[in-house]
Amino acid sequence: MSQFIALLGHYQAQLEQQYGGLLNQDIRRAIIDMLHCKQDESRYSQWHCGHCQHDQQLPASCGNRSCPQCLHQTTSNWLAKQTDKLLPVHYFMVTFTLPYQLKVLARQHPKALYQLMLQVTAGILKDFAKRENKGSLGFTSVLHTHNRRRECHPHVHIIVPCGRYNAVKKQWCKSDKQYLFNEFSLAKVWRARVIDAINHSAELTMPTDTPKKWMVDCRKVGFGASAFKYLSRYLYRGVLPDKDIINITEEVVTFRYKESSTNMTKERTLPVLEFLWLILQHVLPKGLQRVRDYGFLRGNAKQL
Repeated sequence: MSQFIALLGHYQAQLEQQYGGLLNQDIRRAIIDMLHCKQDESRYSQWHCGHCQHDQQLPASCGNRSCPQCLHQTTSNWLAKQTDKLLPVHYFMVTFTLPYQLKVLARQHPKALYQLMLQVTAGILKDFAKRENKGSLGFTSVLHTHNRRRECHPHVHIIVPCGRYNAVKKQWCKSDKQYLFNEFSLAKVWRARVIDAINHSAELTMPTDTPKKWMVDCRKVGFGASAFKYLSRYLYRGVLPDKDIINITEEVVTFRYKESSTNMTKERTLPVLEFLWLILQHVLPKGLQRVRDYGFLRGNAKQL
């Protein structure tokens, strides 16, 4: 059994007592699924060898995308699918980050906020490309809700191949591999459109202390394979693999992470209940599609 799930089962009552007011329906469902994962004797999968008479029953997995024991094959399949679609061009990764002042909205209305982020970021890239009149972009957006310390840090990574498809001429147009869009211009539009979308939302309310400068990062990432591999680590199977949990006592849990600025491995130690909430707050709302393909990389454009 996963170390995280074992901790969750042992401290479930205390977790409910201390963080019960913050546990929404999606988090509670994830907890129930994880605690029953490969433990329910009434649910099992039947495996049969096609070359001999060997037959075996195995406990069924829960299939929850937040479960650290499940969906390894789903992750591998997604990475293989994206690798098959790689074009022989350079790629960029554009990262749109939400300011920490707005993370309270992620706790109160996660589905509305994350849908908004994905829609706004896609619209910005499409409009920037349209303004240059060089054809339509193709890109893949991936929503992440945490930083490497596993704190709430909503942001969207977008992988963009260096080139456009002109539907009128039915022609591929090669782009400058050194430059995609100006990241300062992207940041200004990102801020303006998120504020406007929140002001027009029935669920979301804009905080009063919104910063004037927002962050957008735009950088080259080679030929794309390494970027997709990086993103695949956090798509399924929870946000913290068991191998990174290095010490557990009755009072505290210690896990390791790699600091993004220095690339050095560091450790973080938290009280058990605080650690459990740190991980559970990243359970995604039911029905939210966190990975989306656009333009000539969309699912129904395979022939193109």
